[in-house]
Amino acid sequence: MEKNVILSARNIVVKFHVRDQVLTAIRNISLDLYEGETLAIVGESGSGKSVFTKTFSGMLDSNGWVDSGEVLFEGQNLIDIKTDKDWCQIRGKKISTVFQDPMSSLNPIKSIGSQISEVIIKHQGKSKVEAKQIAIDLMSRVGIVNAADRYDEYPFQYSGGMRQRIVIAIALACRPKILICDEPTTALDVTIQAQILKLIKELQVEYGFTTIYITHDLGVVANVADRVAVMYGGQIIEYGTSEDIFYDSAHPYTWALLSSLPQIGVKGEKLFSIAGTPPSLYQEIKGDAFAPRNPYAMQIDFEEEPPFFQISATHWAKTWLLDPRAPKVERPEAIRNLHQRLMDMTAKGGSYHVE
Repeated sequence: MEKNVILSARNIVVKFHVRDQVLTAIRNISLDLYEGETLAIVGESGSGKSVFTKTFSGMLDSNGWVDSGEVLFEGQNLIDIKTDKDWCQIRGKKISTVFQDPMSSLNPIKSIGSQISEVIIKHQGKSKVEAKQIAIDLMSRVGIVNAADRYDEYPFQYSGGMRQRIVIAIALACRPKILICDEPTTALDVTIQAQILKLIKELQVEYGFTTIYITHDLGVVANVADRVAVMYGGQIIEYGTSEDIFYDSAHPYTWALLSSLPQIGVKGEKLFSIAGTPPSLYQEIKGDAFAPRNPYAMQIDFEEEPPFFQISATHWAKTWLLDPRAPKVERPEAIRNLHQRLMDMTAKGGSYHVE
């Protein structure tokens, strides 16, 4: 059955004025988001993950702008929206974001319950009494025990994991169609992280929204994503299903990310790390942005940007290694039997797996 596209980004270029220079943070990205799916966008810090998705909600910093391209949502090009008043019809109401630091999202001098109720009154048009009851129900739904008693408490009285649950409740109070989770578990310990991911997954089934995860942690991706887009140097360089990316990845950068997973490290051996540094986005990038760090790079990688090559009906990668004329190379040894290694870990009681 063909899936419905809920949002379509086409040829997006985003630039920023930084210290009298122009930085090109997003370099010609196109991507379709399908209704009801979970899409993970992964890559190192600075690869452009958050900047790209901020074009969906009009949240670019004041020194940034969309230089070209379009974001189509419900028959409208979101790039044409210029005022906060007009963005209020989209931001929160239809496209909500959960950020990684809940303390920066919550007002420290307002009670938890009142912050949820305010959103419900604004976006659902409910009375104060109705909004309070809906807020308490939402607090219970996201796992706050004795929610009615805790409605009037303040953010400092909640733990980090509980505050993140409240931020999720606020985002869902708008009944959005798309929920963007920007590193939602980075500041949490592993146990709480697993609880939050499980919660979002359950709520997605219950409320029927579409989810975008932004993360640098492929371990997070394994258990939640239907599809994965790998970003590097302001571009998507590979995308496919979770199985495509974990077990049949084709771009050397994706190989490097997978090889860096601590979960596949061998006791007593040094963990793999990616040599070098990401490219400067102040200058025009010639060829493949990953070429200087890529042990498989060919001369053409330094001279000409690769196109996307189709690997299967669901899987594409932007690397010259897929050109029929390129020499055949083996994937790194560390990830050749990745499926079996992850299955072995799951069998031993680990939580890291791809279903």
